[in-house]
Amino acid sequence: MSQNALPTAAKKRPILVILLVLITLGACGAAGYSWWLMQQHKDGKSAAPAKVQPPAAPVFMPLDTFTVNLVTPDNDPDRVLYIGLTLRLPDEGTRRQLNDFLPEVRSRLLMLLSRQEAGQLASEQGKQQLVAEIKDVLSPPLVKGQPKQVVSDVLFTAFILR
Repeated sequence: MSQNALPTAAKKRPILVILLVLITLGACGAAGYSWWLMQQHKDGKSAAPAKVQPPAAPVFMPLDTFTVNLVTPDNDPDRVLYIGLTLRLPDEGTRRQLNDFLPEVRSRLLMLLSRQEAGQLASEQGKQQLVAEIKDVLSPPLVKGQPKQVVSDVLFTAFILR
């Protein structure tokens, strides 16, 4: 009987070894495939374009309100413009520069506003033209030798035409 048991045990041993080798190879293959996927995932992230940076926070410079007499065809002194402005600027440096020369900025704006005609400012197109003129009057350098000032936008915070 011991002779019959031996051949079956001997036959089972090579099958068991082959089965263990196959399981080991399968496990190594799965581990290698997982590692390869992880490397691809990491490489994909670094190769992807960088995250889009949100735009910088806008820089606003509110100005005190202006009250000026307007030009009228009949020279009516009661035509008055009460206007509040806020300037949108490209950067903090421009805001500091305009703030340092605020009296000159306000003077340029007062001179421009006092030349306006009441009839033109009553329309939407007249207001848009005023915005363009404000940008133009503020663009020349405040100090000789410096670059032009850039005003991105002019926002009305108060606009009363009387």
